[in-house]
Amino acid sequence: DEKMLRVLSRTLPRVASRTGVRAFSAKRLEPCNAETMIAEGTRRIFSEEHDAYRATARRFFNEKVVPFHSKWEEAGECPKELWREAGETGLLSVTVPEEYGGPGADILYSAIVWEEQSYTGCTGPGFALHSEIVAPYLMHYGNEEQKQRILPRMVSGESIGAIAMTEPGAGSDLQGVRTTAVADGDDFIINGSKTFITNGALADVVIVVAKTAPEKGAHGISLFLVEAGMAGFKKGQKLKKLGLRAQDTSELFFEDVRVPKENLLGELNKGFYYLMQELPQERLLIADIAQSSAEACYEWTRTYVHERKAFGKPILNLQTIKHKMAEIKTDVSVGRAFLDQCLQMHHEKRLDSATASMAKMWCSELQNKVANECLQLHGGWGYMWDYAVCRQFADARVQSIYGGTNEIMKELIARTV
Repeated sequence: DEKMLRVLSRTLPRVASRTGVRAFSAKRLEPCNAETMIAEGTRRIFSEEHDAYRATARRFFNEKVVPFHSKWEEAGECPKELWREAGETGLLSVTVPEEYGGPGADILYSAIVWEEQSYTGCTGPGFALHSEIVAPYLMHYGNEEQKQRILPRMVSGESIGAIAMTEPGAGSDLQGVRTTAVADGDDFIINGSKTFITNGALADVVIVVAKTAPEKGAHGISLFLVEAGMAGFKKGQKLKKLGLRAQDTSELFFEDVRVPKENLLGELNKGFYYLMQELPQERLLIADIAQSSAEACYEWTRTYVHERKAFGKPILNLQTIKHKMAEIKTDVSVGRAFLDQCLQMHHEKRLDSATASMAKMWCSELQNKVANECLQLHGGWGYMWDYAVCRQFADARVQSIYGGTNEIMKELIARTV
């Protein structure tokens, strides 16, 4: 609507005409040379327009999310109103083309949103999955009616998206899904269950992975758009997790859910191919969230070791602390250099599956390593949930599991050896 366009015109100036490949900016500092690892105006892959957008995103998360996140952790979800506010600010599904209600921005604008959320340590809002995992399936494989009906509402935050792949007995092995969709006249009837579904409790539209020709294995999988309110579609309890406690993660149940054939996403039995096409972006997203989280963790710890005193002096004066911080900064800086290379490659449509798998594996393991080491440097306070480094330790653990376990990542990388 007109209000949304006015907001996006302010927050994303001239984006639509600037989404082509850009040269690196040699004049910008890299994070390792800047005042902090998360300073604005750094990194050669970004422009001044990206900086202005980053300032908007940073302000949103610090004002609209940080003060309330602990309450949302207790509730196990974020309020839907937050999604609408994010939409009004221009933070959702920014790569959606203008004809479907979005600004048609490049993927680097999306990266800014998930990075800024990571810098706050607030993992509750599942914006990244909604915007850059669910929406791209619709953009790339949806028909015109589906795009016109669903995408504008995802951009505005009125409709929350989720994708249902994982089942109680099928995780990284997507060929093992048991949910079925059987043709019946002008409909498909879906039966099965899914688990560990991000945005599951709040979702208005869910992309469901189902077998339409079980005898064909991977070549008999299709994708369906299941919408809240459809008879037989039930949302189970919100799952209690080690981390990501403010993010609604749920079980989903499908009991004779009658879905019109118009809700088939893409072609019949092409679902596995679509999933393989979209997984590199999902893994890049996880990698950058992990990398940004590691940077934030380093900065929280940097502040702590400067302020915390022992034997009358800041503990940073102790050589063992100083050297450990030097190691962490180096590790994080190396990770950022590789991750920004991957972001640039993806912006230029050159990111392949193996490289995305490398990024996901390396950065998720880096996040866990940094969280563990930074918690240790906080001493007993690092074990307290009120400290961001404690929550980071818990939140980091899943990064090497979802999006394909890191063991699977090694298998994919090994194919190029």
